[in-house]
Amino acid sequence: MTTLRFVAMPTTDAGHLWNGGRDAYDRLPEIMVSDGPGHPCRHCLDNIDEGEELLVFAYRPFPELQPYAETGPIFLHKQPCRRYAAEEILPPVLTTSPDFILRGYNEDNRIVYGTGAVTLIGEIASYSEKLLARPDIAYVHVRSARNNCFQCRIDKVKAPALAETDA
Repeated sequence: MTTLRFVAMPTTDAGHLWNGGRDAYDRLPEIMVSDGPGHPCRHCLDNIDEGEELLVFAYRPFPELQPYAETGPIFLHKQPCRRYAAEEILPPVLTTSPDFILRGYNEDNRIVYGTGAVTLIGEIASYSEKLLARPDIAYVHVRSARNNCFQCRIDKVKAPALAETDA
């Protein structure tokens, strides 16, 4: 059985930006003030509240440059926040829109063609399970259905087998 794990932006990536680092385009993040819902933090996977400062920057959620390494704008709390930890539960940022794009990637971080689909919130878990059950898919990206911005990654977690017991 495969279970899902919703994975936020790594703390090392967020910390780099919180400490004055540059983004994927070698630019300093822009600072904005949230005007309410619609500014999801990719580290805590919650919305940035109205009136809170946030960072806007180019992010590439891939280990290296290559043709499929999409880069795009995302948000991060300006002040450090705790990384999303309830990985088996649908994160709050994935409940703020009616649907999202889900897309499968292989071990080489390339898009697996035919996997991208606009997916209703209530179907995110089942479609992810279907994709991650395939041997050619290593992980899934969740992206905005309106702007294609990266939201989070979904990994497969193999559940341990139950031990045989003599009862």
